[in-house]
Amino acid sequence: MKLYLVPTPVGNLGDMTYRGVEVLRSVDLILAEDTRTSRVLLQHYGIQTPLQSYHIHNEHQTVASLVERLQGGTTIAVVTDAGTPGISDPGFLLVREAVKAGVEVECLPGATAFVPALIDSALPCDRFTFLGFLPHKKGRQTALNALANEERTMVIYESPYRLVKLLDELIAVLGPDRQVSVSREISKLHAETARGTLAEVLAHFQQKEVKGEIVVVLDGKV
Repeated sequence: MKLYLVPTPVGNLGDMTYRGVEVLRSVDLILAEDTRTSRVLLQHYGIQTPLQSYHIHNEHQTVASLVERLQGGTTIAVVTDAGTPGISDPGFLLVREAVKAGVEVECLPGATAFVPALIDSALPCDRFTFLGFLPHKKGRQTALNALANEERTMVIYESPYRLVKLLDELIAVLGPDRQVSVSREISKLHAETARGTLAEVLAHFQQKEVKGEIVVVLDGKV
């Protein structure tokens, strides 16, 4: 019995690791955040392992039965739409309960969006804090205000539909001159990283339709 967490490409399908493919071929079951998205990846690599839906809306209801299957000898892999499971995606709950139940857990190294975005930002990456998605409503302003005194480089995930609003909010809290880098469509054909002050990057994205997954890397307080 073993639970694998297998990173999947954040963009280019060629970023999948050999070992990741081998594990997905060898396990008894793959838990996928969106089976339609994962099926494209599996078909690309000729993987025929059965798929089961596993996402934030059903993970609490299914975790007990999945742990029972693991204890019964089933080998399971978890994948998400892109990147490493558990990083702003489903995975943590099953890992926690599997460990409690004595199930062996292994996370393979591989793709995650914030690492290339952090390196590409040209901002200090020796010390940083990963914030994931900020609260959408309740607690959002408190979370934004807390950024003002953070000295480490900050990494934030955001929806393309809310990027301009986020940059506006950051200017209100941190001022227009704080350095920022915004990466989108990482490793895809139209990958882009925009760097500059908050005001400059805001102006850049106000002039275009924003698409793709977004990683915002924000300079810390000097």
